[in-house]
Amino acid sequence: MGFIYKRKINYYETDKMGVVHHSNYIRFLEETRSRWLEELNIPMEKLEQCGYTIPTLEVICKYKYHITSGDNIIIEPILTEFNGVRMTVTYKVTDEKTGKTVIEACTKHCFTNRELKPINMKKANKEINEIFENLLN
Repeated sequence: MGFIYKRKINYYETDKMGVVHHSNYIRFLEETRSRWLEELNIPMEKLEQCGYTIPTLEVICKYKYHITSGDNIIIEPILTEFNGVRMTVTYKVTDEKTGKTVIEACTKHCFTNRELKPINMKKANKEINEIFENLLN
């Protein structure tokens, strides 16, 4: 098991029906990815200082089970694709209490320089590239 992010749902994140509004899940994935990168010792601030960005190209999210205010979710990011230029992160998101799958999701990203031109981390930064390659193994 890799990195785990636990998050309590706030009341303001719910809709009129009392369940988490669908748009908030994308924020939860972003929070998880940011904390995960911190854990890997490559926080977004460090990446930006090196002149890199990791824009999101695509988000796929299938809603499976609703959660409400006060519930806790467990989010596990898993690097499923990485080639130096692009990466795909798949997320295992479960309700802490029931163990049910809340959403099935993945995000796709690319690596760019400050001018948003694609870069290959294999050439641009071997240390960062190695961190991501090791996650695939």
